[in-house]
Amino acid sequence: MKIVFIRHGQSVFNQSNTFTGWEDADLTETGIEEAKRAGQLLQQHGMTFDIAFTSVLSRAIKTLYYVLEETNQLWIPVHKTWRLNERHYGALQRLNKAETVEKFGAEQVHRWRRSYDVLPPLLDPDDPRQATKERRYAMLDQKAIPSGENLKLTLERVTPYWMDVIAPQIKEGKHVIVAAHGNTIRALVKHLEDIADEAIVDVEIPTGIPLVYELDEQLKPVDKYYLKK
Repeated sequence: MKIVFIRHGQSVFNQSNTFTGWEDADLTETGIEEAKRAGQLLQQHGMTFDIAFTSVLSRAIKTLYYVLEETNQLWIPVHKTWRLNERHYGALQRLNKAETVEKFGAEQVHRWRRSYDVLPPLLDPDDPRQATKERRYAMLDQKAIPSGENLKLTLERVTPYWMDVIAPQIKEGKHVIVAAHGNTIRALVKHLEDIADEAIVDVEIPTGIPLVYELDEQLKPVDKYYLKK
């Protein structure tokens, strides 16, 4: 059994070195090309899919559709969920990373970005960046919407969806692709490989390169690789 993960292509916030999180940044032209190239790689390797999962953020959704277009699979069912959204960066969202380092220091910003269980500064309830103010989250329990997350909380958000929705599809023999974000994929990688809290800090997920896991019947990895030319 296999599953393919792909982090969205470069976004405008990636390009401008801005904390993104739940902000709905679009793809750059480079990001579009990364997504198309990922689809071409999957096509070259003969990889087909029965079902796809993505977040409710445009950069991941568009990446998925570019991939499916390049593989002539736009017709497969696509499920969008907020549980696959990027980690919520709280009050850091929309801030330039270099300027944030100048203000708070490199060590503090590194802890906010990379530590497993250190929270970023949280958004105030009345902050206009609050996701509770967005229509796309209006049907959710407002208490479930974060004001900021670390990777630990992101994992706690993502894992139930994996266990209840994605994993059963794989066990049924379906070929699954997940187009998501750096930290939600890191969280799933941590879960799949049982990576230690300290070790996950060093795991990076590149944009626009398909990551393939081959799994046994218990959905434990037996192989893992990125698709290259």
